[in-house]
Amino acid sequence: MARGWPVALLEDDVLLRPLRRRDARAWLAARSRNAAWLEPWEATSPDPVAGPAPTFGEFVRALSAQGRQGTALPLAVEYRGELVGQLTVSSIVRGSLCSASIGYWISEHVAGRGITPMAVAMTVDHCFGPVGLHRVEVNIRPENAASLRVVEKLGLRDEGLRERFLHIQGRWCDHRTFAITAEEVPEGLVARWRARSTSV
Repeated sequence: MARGWPVALLEDDVLLRPLRRRDARAWLAARSRNAAWLEPWEATSPDPVAGPAPTFGEFVRALSAQGRQGTALPLAVEYRGELVGQLTVSSIVRGSLCSASIGYWISEHVAGRGITPMAVAMTVDHCFGPVGLHRVEVNIRPENAASLRVVEKLGLRDEGLRERFLHIQGRWCDHRTFAITAEEVPEGLVARWRARSTSV
């Protein structure tokens, strides 16, 4: 089994855990309800995908396989017992880099409650602890004000613009890269986030 997987992380009212097949109804309902909220930021493939879309069960099996192989950490985000989003650690690279990327989505009806900053902070601490990584990055469209607030709240370092970095809704889009290394948060990112949020 891969380092740090499977995992359940709980802080306050936020729970991160593997996505399960029995989440199908709640996950599909959340995605449908938030389609307009999420669509502008959704990654797409420049190559047309042939054949039918995978079922939810196939989707979960593929994510679970990535978790077992140590190439990704795909996590459901629960808030007070409700599935409200998803966070995935992807592009996990070992060796001399020891790095990964974090991506996420959250339901609009709970946005602004500190759920996403807490979820990202919990995940970064897990990546720097049991998973054994050294660096984590988040790539954000310059127009995505809500996501930019997340990394600002957490104090991630702005590493600049990556031009035409990801394919989003049919075109190559610029992204800003924000990163953090283990040395920058010896106290843990959750502890730093709590200190920042209580001092505001």
